[in-house]
Amino acid sequence: MALLDVRDLRTSFRTDDGIVQAVDGVSFHVELGKTIGIVGESGCGKSVTCLTIMGLNNPRSSISSGQAVFDGEDLITANRQRLRELRGSKVAMIFQDPMTSLNPVKSIGWQLGEAVLLHNDISRKEARERSLQALTEVGIPRPERRIDDYPHQFSGGMRQRVMIAMAMVNEPALLIADEPTTALDVTTQAQILDLMRKLQEDHGTAIIMITHDLGVVAEIADDVVVMYAGKFVEEGVVDRIYTAPRHPYTWGLLGSLPRVDLETDRLAQIPGQPPSLLSPPPGCRFHPRCPYVMERCVRVVPELAGVAGDPAHRAACLLDEETKAREGQRLADELLAGAS
Repeated sequence: MALLDVRDLRTSFRTDDGIVQAVDGVSFHVELGKTIGIVGESGCGKSVTCLTIMGLNNPRSSISSGQAVFDGEDLITANRQRLRELRGSKVAMIFQDPMTSLNPVKSIGWQLGEAVLLHNDISRKEARERSLQALTEVGIPRPERRIDDYPHQFSGGMRQRVMIAMAMVNEPALLIADEPTTALDVTTQAQILDLMRKLQEDHGTAIIMITHDLGVVAEIADDVVVMYAGKFVEEGVVDRIYTAPRHPYTWGLLGSLPRVDLETDRLAQIPGQPPSLLSPPPGCRFHPRCPYVMERCVRVVPELAGVAGDPAHRAACLLDEETKAREGQRLADELLAGAS
């Protein structure tokens, strides 16, 4: 049974230039102990999807509809008080930039303790002990001393560990991680991903991983959804997305990965720019950038449809199945050759 079941989620924003449809009818689910990756370029709606689930969009400028049923309770229709009770206790989020997410004038111990005291009827001493335990779990060295330090006294990787500790200190059932490895060096990225995997194994937490990095997704996710211009264009088990991709946008993302077997001074790229969500193109939103575009792509909006032989793998593309299978296999073979 799904811990979180998102159905036809839509979020738009009122701006001076008009209505921006940031999320346009997305559906997915995540089970306890599993990780789903949401992948796509900046501005495609990944973060807005999760901010909507958390109830963190500005209610004065945003409009949301659909359902996000968490443990039998719809978060979209929940009132602000109920959302405050759930955030940090049952559902937690790691934000992209730990330096701006942590309070620079409060010690790490004070901030962790606040998260504990807000959701538990315990003493400050017990809250400090639980905070020390959380810092130990995320690998902060000498936590009994570092707990009284301030954010600027930690490196970027250590600050991200503190953010993970703060998110996990109340053992939430669902953890949303918004680009948790952005701006970290490769070694620190690997350490953070290993840490998240370990915490998931220890606590059985469900994770939604938001990222533009397909390497991160390959490392940690069980299932993947590929998002473009507010819509999901492909979804499936992570291995199938890498070995049998079925959408030209996914091909573009995978094709832009660095290749150790090719001598080149430039990475491959997807031509053009993502469309403005103030006035997205008709038909398939990817058609202005798609090398396989057909006349009907401009008129018809493709729906997510199951791939033959694998109903869990779905793609929203009007190309015939033979072409999608052939091109997906060609790209997968190239990636496999590059990895070997």
